[in-house]
Amino acid sequence: MFPPEERLYLCYVDESGDGQTVDPSAPEAPPVMVIGGIVVEESALRTLTWDFIALKKQFRPTLRNAVKLSEVIRTEIKGSNIRAHLRNGNRNQVRLAHGLIDKLLIMLERHDCRVLAKICVKQDGVTNAEDAMYGASVASLCAHFEHFLAGREDRGVVILDSRTKSKNVDNVHCVTTRKFRAGGDLMPHVAESPVFGHSDSHIGLQIADLLISAVLFPAACATYAEDLTWNTHCHPAYAAIRERHCPRVGELQHRYRTATGKWTGGVVVSDRRRGRSAAELFRVAVPAPVSTAFIPAQQQPAAPAPNDS
Repeated sequence: MFPPEERLYLCYVDESGDGQTVDPSAPEAPPVMVIGGIVVEESALRTLTWDFIALKKQFRPTLRNAVKLSEVIRTEIKGSNIRAHLRNGNRNQVRLAHGLIDKLLIMLERHDCRVLAKICVKQDGVTNAEDAMYGASVASLCAHFEHFLAGREDRGVVILDSRTKSKNVDNVHCVTTRKFRAGGDLMPHVAESPVFGHSDSHIGLQIADLLISAVLFPAACATYAEDLTWNTHCHPAYAAIRERHCPRVGELQHRYRTATGKWTGGVVVSDRRRGRSAAELFRVAVPAPVSTAFIPAQQQPAAPAPNDS
């Protein structure tokens, strides 16, 4: 018998939040920093991309008249804008924001995507080493991605949303040294050290941004820093994101047991304020009904796609 064909998986990673000190004198300092994203099989990437393009056109009707495909790809729907709709929008804007998240999760479920993330809950009044937080989180995500790949005997590549050159280089050295150390590769199924892309040219990074910035970041603020009422990121409207959407995100996690029997992977939380676990994020009584109004691109009537000239 021939061995099964090796598949390729792509892990797109983005972040929301930074290392600013959480203090009442800086009400805009994020109380959490979230680094994470989605894992998708390469063979599903094309249909996932066209589903997301269809989703963009549904929520940005002006894109339906775009002449070039590049115009549609470059136009991003940012998670920060979705959060603004929830905080300050009217009833229709709030409904639009939740509808977009609903349909985003439908896409991830349909294409059997998996979610990996690290949520760092910052301690009040303590200075944070942002580079160390980011670098350790990327290393942790790559280790969980390696476990995901090893269980399938497949290969994968990690694509990070590009920051600055100095931050890019410094924050992946920990992964490079684990792969190419003299003692042997600790991540043999991850084909290369993380590479970098720009969100306005990679649909996968745009999807990761929406998941991290519009879902996990506000839900984490509502869960682990709900008492910081003076903080602009701890808005009461964010609790609805956790209640309505996080149960479904929980079902998309890649969770597994370590050799010691401890559960890890998926969405991992490091709570320096109260030591609470990721279970708090997903502990919701009854999930909200799921909208099924979105028609995936492959089921829509065929139409000529815009081309770049």
